[in-house]
Amino acid sequence: MLRATEILRAGLWGGKPADVVRLDYDKRTRRRMALVGNGGLSFLLDLAKAPILRAGDGIRLEDGRIVAVEAAPERLLEIACTDERALARIAWHLGNRHLATELGDRTIYIREDHVIADMVIGLGAAVRTVERPFNPEGGAYGHGAVHGHSHHHGDGHSHKHHDHGDSQRHHRRDGNDQSGPRTLPLPLTGRG
Repeated sequence: MLRATEILRAGLWGGKPADVVRLDYDKRTRRRMALVGNGGLSFLLDLAKAPILRAGDGIRLEDGRIVAVEAAPERLLEIACTDERALARIAWHLGNRHLATELGDRTIYIREDHVIADMVIGLGAAVRTVERPFNPEGGAYGHGAVHGHSHHHGDGHSHKHHDHGDSQRHHRRDGNDQSGPRTLPLPLTGRG
């Protein structure tokens, strides 16, 4: 099978592509997979590390041809608030849940999830379902893909995966952390 091992960022390649692949966000972050372009060209994407492909990027095939990347529309929730503080609060809650999140002008986009929709509505947001390409922010340090989890369940999914390794620990709320320095809860100053 024809292989592709190089990504060319949008604007760094030109000409007519050999074919076009239309990929959702998850597929645009895969390191290795078989792909078939809209015109029928089959190839194996075989990269050294997982990319974040964006619309307009090119995938160079081993024979030198380039396949263009399109971002496929996905069902998303568009979240809006009446003021920036409320939107920042919603963003904090989404980040706290490690959800892939795209920030827009006065809006936030996440994958459709009825549990999260109910939560943000309860926090005062307006929510509507839209279909558009999803381009979430990179990882916490500005790179890498973010793969949050949804709340579909029934597929063997468990929430017991939140492990920080040896460098970080969860602390008990009562301040009695037995694994390191004692931490004390911060006093609440009221909601505002």
